[in-house]
Amino acid sequence: MTRQPHPWEASYPEGARWDAPIPTGTIPGMLDRIARDYTDRPALEFRGQRMTYAELGRRADRLARGLMALGVLPGDAVALLLSNSPAHPIAFFAVLRAGGRVVHLSPLDPPRAVERKLQDSGARVLIAGNLPSLLPQALAARQSGTVGTLIVAEDADWGPGGLDAPVPPGARTLRDLDGPDEEWPAALPADVAVLQYTGGTTGAPRAAMLTHANLIAAVGMYDAWTGDTERAYSPGDKVLVVLPLFHIYALTAVMLRALWSGVELMLRARFDVKQTLDDIETGRCTHFYGVPTMWIAMANHPDITSRDLSSLKVTSSGGAALPHEVGVRMEGITGLRLGGGWGMTETSPAGTNLPLDRAPGPGDIGLPLPGIEMDVVALDDPTRVLPPGEVGEVRIRGANVTPGYWRRPEETAEAFVDGWFLTGDIGRMAPDGMFTLVDRKKDMIISGGFNVYPRTIEDAIHEHPAVREAAVIGVPDPYRGQSAKAYVVLRDGAEPLTLESLREFLSDKLGRHELPAALELRDSLPHTPVGKLAKRELIAELKQGGH
Repeated sequence: MTRQPHPWEASYPEGARWDAPIPTGTIPGMLDRIARDYTDRPALEFRGQRMTYAELGRRADRLARGLMALGVLPGDAVALLLSNSPAHPIAFFAVLRAGGRVVHLSPLDPPRAVERKLQDSGARVLIAGNLPSLLPQALAARQSGTVGTLIVAEDADWGPGGLDAPVPPGARTLRDLDGPDEEWPAALPADVAVLQYTGGTTGAPRAAMLTHANLIAAVGMYDAWTGDTERAYSPGDKVLVVLPLFHIYALTAVMLRALWSGVELMLRARFDVKQTLDDIETGRCTHFYGVPTMWIAMANHPDITSRDLSSLKVTSSGGAALPHEVGVRMEGITGLRLGGGWGMTETSPAGTNLPLDRAPGPGDIGLPLPGIEMDVVALDDPTRVLPPGEVGEVRIRGANVTPGYWRRPEETAEAFVDGWFLTGDIGRMAPDGMFTLVDRKKDMIISGGFNVYPRTIEDAIHEHPAVREAAVIGVPDPYRGQSAKAYVVLRDGAEPLTLESLREFLSDKLGRHELPAALELRDSLPHTPVGKLAKRELIAELKQGGH
């Protein structure tokens, strides 16, 4: 039977095919292949020190033996609380080699969020860095009894400039862990590889179960999109990694995809605009993937036009919408159009990519990647597919899509209809297959590429003794894209609340990226007839010229 082409196939880049074969397999199988095929190539560069693919494989295997000797069994959850250093890829591959499941924790999480994710995932083993931003959360989790075994990745192990902090009593170290040679547990493509936390509509954290097959497929989809074009990886390419590896975008679209192709990862602990320009000019970085806040900082740097950026082959922005003028300025400076697209934690995060032969319009997210199907369905009936041009909820299916949420059968059932995943994004598809987003069903703010959930912030604000009621919405932010604004009604007789004092109160309850950037005190907040907060009225007021 002849397959009916999808609308977007005619708009594909030259050399790319929607029906290109998408690989399957496991992450340990990938590690075996890259260690064998790219043996002496540099895999990682950090603080001027390089690690070959063969050494990456040896270090991951050693740690995997150590984890098995500690009692990690197939299917056990092992949590990672790590910054961008060689410790992350080593630990990531090691956990999966030992048959475990990786649980990514965010260094931005306050201690109680870390605790909640550890309890939900069942992770009793935690691998954490000894940086001041990481170790306190790890020690709190061990002190509470949630974590039974703490393994410390010492920052000083990764070359000059590292933090030589003491290892806590009773903790093991990444460097010293090893165990006897044993047969590796057999991993299957359908096994869960990663429990990747993402907020639900209520803001409560839930983990998307990403299988080995999901991650391998996503890597293959990105590769199939670039095909044999100049955007494909070539031997000798260098990929600058400043995006946090605990985030699905950096994990799959940057780290795994680069290692799959045998190129070098230039790992950086954080984004620093001057360091990034040096890495491009002096380090001859060829691929740089950022979020809008990074591109804004680059575009506004006083030295940007005098730096030699000629080594760049590919630039891309993801995580949130990029201001049009920033993309135009960077294209004028580099001669490269900023790539971009759309994806979700639940899609590993492959979804769409923007074709580079035309300028995107407002809200455009691109064409579905090879192997991915997408459509738009009615908001009141997710089984009714809408014709091109009509606005509804975007659905997606493909080998990259999660099978569901960890221990959330009801939420899993609500998220899927007839094998399609309901994204919660509202948009439309043009006749040529270009998808455009116009709104989000989920009450979510995207700030600097991170998902921020108003409900989480509201719950924390309500702990303040002076607060009677609070509502949080996203407001435009020229740097982060969006930031949180809090509307607060104080209790009778309470002292006036300032933004500074509120942020100080919330500092141990929320991550830095979640702290409100604006505060407005009000006598009352709008409500629906059934008594729910009518935040849409606040949003409408803002659009009409409110503050």
